[in-house]
Amino acid sequence: MAEYKRPESEAEFKKNFKQKKALMNDTEAFYESSRCLFCYDAPCIQACPTHIDIPLFIKQIHTDNVTGSAKTIFDANWLGNACGVVCPTGVLCEGACVYNHQDVPPIQIGRLQNYATHKIINSNTGIFKVGASTGRRIAIIGSGPAGIACACELRTLGYEVDIFEAKDQPTGLVLHGVAPYKITNEEVLEEIEYLQKQLGFNIKYDSPITSKKQLKDLESNYDAIFLGVGLGKTATLNMEGEDKENVIGAVEFIEELRLKHHQIKIPNKVVVIGGGNTAMDAASESARMGASKTVLAYRRSKEDMGAYGFEYDLAISAGVKSLFNAAPIEIMGNEKVEGVKFVKTQSVNDQIETIEDSEFIIQCDMVIKATGQAKQGSLYKLIDKLEIDQKTRIKVNEVTFQTSNPKYFAGGDAINGGAEVVHAAYDGKMAAQGMHQWLTK
Repeated sequence: MAEYKRPESEAEFKKNFKQKKALMNDTEAFYESSRCLFCYDAPCIQACPTHIDIPLFIKQIHTDNVTGSAKTIFDANWLGNACGVVCPTGVLCEGACVYNHQDVPPIQIGRLQNYATHKIINSNTGIFKVGASTGRRIAIIGSGPAGIACACELRTLGYEVDIFEAKDQPTGLVLHGVAPYKITNEEVLEEIEYLQKQLGFNIKYDSPITSKKQLKDLESNYDAIFLGVGLGKTATLNMEGEDKENVIGAVEFIEELRLKHHQIKIPNKVVVIGGGNTAMDAASESARMGASKTVLAYRRSKEDMGAYGFEYDLAISAGVKSLFNAAPIEIMGNEKVEGVKFVKTQSVNDQIETIEDSEFIIQCDMVIKATGQAKQGSLYKLIDKLEIDQKTRIKVNEVTFQTSNPKYFAGGDAINGGAEVVHAAYDGKMAAQGMHQWLTK
């Protein structure tokens, strides 16, 4: 089990956060691409939310047509490089590879995808063309994966595009909320720069849309609007002591870590509350930042966790301890965190019940809440005739991604409540197609 020294420099930070999927060299890519069986039914394509023609791009790599391979990938997925790195390929394309049925390791599709797209980005090879101008303008709120994908697709169709981004950098959670050992800031930003140089969409940074007047201005000045705002801050637990110093949301914790690296100082004892993939990332990061003890606490059983098994294994391998069937009831301490009081739980008919007189305290200096993110309901309420469901997700047409207010389209976490980057990339692309159909009907 790994024990990480507290990083005091950028070099030490990079050592602790070594990339999980290393970039392939030419020889590795040649031999790995030779393994593809080009299945007639290609289950890997069916498992990919963006339906990349995986056998084709692998064949193109093997025949030294890397430019063609990258174009095959980007034509289906505008975030092709990022998705090749951060996608849970083991449960998507690689999980569907027929080699899994033969006790043979599946083809490393994600790394091959990263190899081809990274080569083209690194050489700045142009492979896209802006479509003939339609004379129409589209506004996109949010520069996360859905917004970027929507912008790219719209530019190939000839639309002028302005993206309004609240932060000072693009790509939403890919830059701000994904663990550093999955993808570096540099690789994320290089892909966006590569796309932006060729397709010419405009990103207005530090431009949050928060008022009805701003929305009305957009409605007046643009022919359609895409909502790619994602999710908000970590949801509150409504628990006593939640306002103490060193209590932080997992998304906020990961964002700060990605932006400041070794400059962040993590206390010795950390408790992470949650059972999803974000909880696994936060726990693993705490351990990699030198915490002497990191405890991952979840109110249900291990089998009930929402996290992928490989994400949990990664956290455990970093030195994280796990605690199941334990529900937090109070964060202890005066002004600063000193511990978390838990009560033991059990599942009865799929319902969680607490066990009487089973309270116990785990001492810690920091609490990270990985308990889901709040939706952007305050923004949605400002938009006339916009229907949302009981979970504060925007309702859209499943084919066109058009909302109940016909001028607005939406995609990504705003409509699914939180899914993979690749789903957001698909939504943005298809929403652009939906806008095009609506505006040219």
